[in-house]
Amino acid sequence: MINRISKLFGTNGVRGTFGTGLTLDFIVDFTYALASYYKNGPIIVGRDGRMSSQIISRIIRSTLNSGGLEVGYAGLIPTPCLQYAAKRLGYFGGVMVTASHNPPEYNGIKVIAADGVEIPRADELEVETNYYSKRFSRIDGTALDFHDQHRLIDSYSNQVEQLVDTDKIRHRKFTIVLDVGNGAQAIVAPLLAEKIGCKAITINSNIDGRFPARGPEPTADNLQTLSSIVKSAKADFGVAYDGDGDRSIFCDENGEIQSGDRTAAKIVDYLLSTRHKGEEVVCPINTTMAVSIVANEAGSKVVHTKVGSVEVSREMVRRKSSIGLEENGGFMYGKLNEVRDGVMTTALVLEMLATERETFSNLISSLPKLFQYKSKFRCDHDKAKEVVEACMGHGTFRNVETLDGAKIWLDEETWLMVRPSGTEPLVRMYAESTDELLLKSKVREYRNLIESTITSNKLR
Repeated sequence: MINRISKLFGTNGVRGTFGTGLTLDFIVDFTYALASYYKNGPIIVGRDGRMSSQIISRIIRSTLNSGGLEVGYAGLIPTPCLQYAAKRLGYFGGVMVTASHNPPEYNGIKVIAADGVEIPRADELEVETNYYSKRFSRIDGTALDFHDQHRLIDSYSNQVEQLVDTDKIRHRKFTIVLDVGNGAQAIVAPLLAEKIGCKAITINSNIDGRFPARGPEPTADNLQTLSSIVKSAKADFGVAYDGDGDRSIFCDENGEIQSGDRTAAKIVDYLLSTRHKGEEVVCPINTTMAVSIVANEAGSKVVHTKVGSVEVSREMVRRKSSIGLEENGGFMYGKLNEVRDGVMTTALVLEMLATERETFSNLISSLPKLFQYKSKFRCDHDKAKEVVEACMGHGTFRNVETLDGAKIWLDEETWLMVRPSGTEPLVRMYAESTDELLLKSKVREYRNLIESTITSNKLR
């Protein structure tokens, strides 16, 4: 987080509240640090629909120009489209102005490498070194700023179409409900759905940086409208996107909201049984056991990383993997790009349903029966670390994995994990088991421990 000395980047880029942590002076100096890092252009710059995103993107573009770099402007665009452009359309990198799923008062800067993936952690340190040392290269007023939105969207949507069986999809004549959540997918998701032969019912389609409909993060608690419309329209499924369009949460034909990693597990199962047999699957350590189960049954290996899309994406690049995912609805298909992509995921779900000729609910019910719990607790970074330590020292357990926070295995089929958030002042908790009663009991136990630790005033 940008308020912590010597650490600008969090789990996904740089984020803060606009005007306080994320000030105009900070944005200028940070962008000069980026210009010094990139060295060459052109760089593609895009933004989401947040209230502050337009002014931030203007500052970034003019500062990159002042640093001697030519800039292509993508305008308001989903993050995956911007990342695709950096990879496929001749750019040396990209900058996306977004705070993704964070509350409306937040904004942020995602720094994209020439391969279309967020820059590696080592490169983040290089940018931070440039920022703190003020080693900026400036060539005032020598570079161009040009608009490139339409070429980008057309190229991106055409490529997504080529990666799925559109004939099968068109033949099924699906009806789907798209909840774009006042976010950036309003300009791409409905267009692509109709291009591949779907009847698309779009809700919350007006782009509004205040996210008045349900907030920028789709969750089971705020998707009641999506669920209701799916049922009343007798749609095949519904899908909700986050603020910048890289994550997707699905709703089956019965109006049931499915967790991100359960849906992803079924997509993994489908891909491993069709065109990606035997390939590795990359996912964070907090991913459902269902992914490991379906991968093992298919003769494939699961590679676990720290939590964060950068960690998964970079591991996919290193291993040349086609399949990656996060538990929060971020599915990554490497044949397009090794990044989260809500529209690419929607296209894969459509092909899966068309091929399997089953309902969404039946496909999900074919997965192993598991019970899950997810929650978050507001606290500062130091207190979050204290929570992790308290959980690691509590009770009896089978073993603990410390790749990221603490994943506590209570038995072979029950685990609970706590970790500090990398983007917000929170500690996050995840749990999963084949035994619902055991899960509920352990969740209560650890919730009490976490809450008492957060409220304690013991000296550090």
